[in-house]
Amino acid sequence: MSDWPNPAPEVEDGTATGVALVGRDARGEFVITACNDAFLRMTGGARNALPATSVTSATSAIPAFPIAFDALVPAAVRPAFAAKLAACLASGAAQELDLAQASTDAPAEGARRARVSLTPIPHAHGTQVLVTGLDPAAPYPDAASAARYHAVVDSAYDAIVTIDQQHNITLFNHAAENLFGYTAGEVLGQPIVMLLPEQFRAKHPHNVQTFADTVQTRVRRMTPPRMDGSNSVYGLHRNGSIIPVEIAIAKIDVNGATEFTAVVRDITDRAELMQALKKQAVTDALTGLPNRREFLDFVDKALGANTVLSVFILDIDFFKNINDTHGHDAGDEVLRMLGNVGMSIPHAPTLFARWGGEEFVAALPGADADTARAIAETLRGRIEKQDVEHAWRVKPIPFTVSIGVVTRDADDRDVGALMKRADRALYRAKESGRNRVEVG
Repeated sequence: MSDWPNPAPEVEDGTATGVALVGRDARGEFVITACNDAFLRMTGGARNALPATSVTSATSAIPAFPIAFDALVPAAVRPAFAAKLAACLASGAAQELDLAQASTDAPAEGARRARVSLTPIPHAHGTQVLVTGLDPAAPYPDAASAARYHAVVDSAYDAIVTIDQQHNITLFNHAAENLFGYTAGEVLGQPIVMLLPEQFRAKHPHNVQTFADTVQTRVRRMTPPRMDGSNSVYGLHRNGSIIPVEIAIAKIDVNGATEFTAVVRDITDRAELMQALKKQAVTDALTGLPNRREFLDFVDKALGANTVLSVFILDIDFFKNINDTHGHDAGDEVLRMLGNVGMSIPHAPTLFARWGGEEFVAALPGADADTARAIAETLRGRIEKQDVEHAWRVKPIPFTVSIGVVTRDADDRDVGALMKRADRALYRAKESGRNRVEVG
């Protein structure tokens, strides 16, 4: 019926927490790959609906999982339940379902209409949904029951961590052990902040309380509690390394107390890829310098700081002749060589960037007009004399540059207007014979 290998054994009965794992078979139909009696009581399912294998224990036959969802979940709650499962798998976000409100018929005999949480759990063969809920008429689960619950989630690909209302860890599966470097025995009963970097610990209790106080499930899904002010969440490995992760959190109210179960996924590879993509978006591929977007953002922020700032635009003289005479590969090498020279500007801080084509720009925070002109003259002279170490891939090609320099006025706030002034100064340098610096 299903393509899920080695389905988890049934969760033993005796716990107040209803637990089930739900996935899809090869035909795309929902199947239950594990569940316990508390789950059946909550949904109104009958235990005699469980098909048994030929293996029997001393008391009863062992159910043969996976089992068709439709065969085990009563029709009264099936449509709403299936809709939430589909939403959970499609969005990758946790869902909640009130079984009492979902029921379209009178509750089946013995059924307990609890509120259940649905959390997506990635698996080597796809994604399953961890369904958990509390039987409102059953006692709070003891340590043995918690161990049984643990057995269900220990095979999950992602780390699963549960904390109580005091924010102490009560469940820590094998994937969590692998992710954080601790054994369950070392962390159970310990505060959850031990798994957070030091700089995020102070805010964490407030974030958890904010999550607990938010009753709108849609809001909770869209704005999960974060360990910092960005969209990144970080964990702390036992060895002190920082782990980028993402989390999905389910909340369960137990006799007036609130518990949280977090599914924690290591996204180190994704974070590294995103960092590389961000760098690529602001980096010129040919020279490795910051690009126009990065430069404009840098200058815009500098203008907001109300400090002295100078900028200049540099243009390679007769660059078209270089391409026409020596070829575009040689032209590219000239651009790379100029990038190396610009990166050696001694003034700090400086941002030297490629503006486009054969034009380059520099931002010099803290440099007044005289300082900026001196820097530009030094740069022009070094290029004219080829006074720079560069591993040419072609025969060295002599060239010169023209530079237009401007310094912000006290009321300058517009980066576009500042760069237009620099461009006009560059035009004067070109009109005055090239290979020179003009101040605007």
